[in-house]
Amino acid sequence: MTGTPANGSPVDSAPAKLGTRRSTMATSQSRLVADAITERTGRAIELELITSFGDVTKAHLTQLGGTGVFVNALRDQLHAGAVDFAVHSLKDLPTTPADGLVLAAIPERDDPRDALCARDGLKFADLPPGAVIGTGSPRRVAQLALLRPDLTYVPIRGNAETRLGKVASGELDAVVLAYAGLGRVGRADDATDVFEPERMLPAPGQGALAVECPAERLEGDLAYLASVDHPATRVEVGAERSVLAELEAGCAAPVGAYARYDAGTGSLHLRAAVVATNGSNAVRRERTIALDPAGDLAAATALGRDLARQMIDEGADRIVAEAFAERDTP
Repeated sequence: MTGTPANGSPVDSAPAKLGTRRSTMATSQSRLVADAITERTGRAIELELITSFGDVTKAHLTQLGGTGVFVNALRDQLHAGAVDFAVHSLKDLPTTPADGLVLAAIPERDDPRDALCARDGLKFADLPPGAVIGTGSPRRVAQLALLRPDLTYVPIRGNAETRLGKVASGELDAVVLAYAGLGRVGRADDATDVFEPERMLPAPGQGALAVECPAERLEGDLAYLASVDHPATRVEVGAERSVLAELEAGCAAPVGAYARYDAGTGSLHLRAAVVATNGSNAVRRERTIALDPAGDLAAATALGRDLARQMIDEGADRIVAEAFAERDTP
């Protein structure tokens, strides 16, 4: 039995299986991708809920090294053929490609900024000295400490609802979360302040999603996944993630990067920062190049590599190494 999508091409009515983590945020963002695919191609999609190691461990992200802890279980299911494709938060995805898998699509990015959720509706500048801020991200701690060294930053785990609950209960004065994630779980109104990239650079790929599938199926029965790919987002995050790759840093490193493609000028602007976790030292760089997102992914990744190499010449790699040493010290 077949159905007929808007483009008139018949498709198999058996639903494709989309692998996703079980959290509210993961299932919400996976459903957004599934609905977009169905709307554009007529392909029915069903979600397969998978538990990752990052979801069940009690260890903090910095102790785990960060890279891959939320994606490996999904990749195992892809290799086993239990699911057809998977949706990840791109900032959680290692920069090294997985054998036999490919990024079939990167949908248009949501808001990449970080957001403060504080008690009494306070903005970051209005928090009293000594206020306790919860975040599991060394990148956020480093950049926040640079702005407000008089505050106390503590590591936390748990989903967005759990973290927001620590503020509501008075255990914490505030938490910092991805603004896009808050929106995906219907909690955007909890944000009391939003950090523009000029104040705090987001994680490479923050706000973007990644659709991953077996490489040999991309040109075959899963070709329809390309329907949700957004070329401008792909070059933006490609530049950001190449900074991370060149620094040999994972998602738990104090590295921020943000690229923005300007269709009006046909240019890609990238800025990046590596900040010591205590806010004592920072290396920042930015550059703009002319670029056509339809065919210049290689130029975008080269931009990220070149910027990272300049930052390494200024000591960025030492800051990353020191951050990892602090993480590994009992």
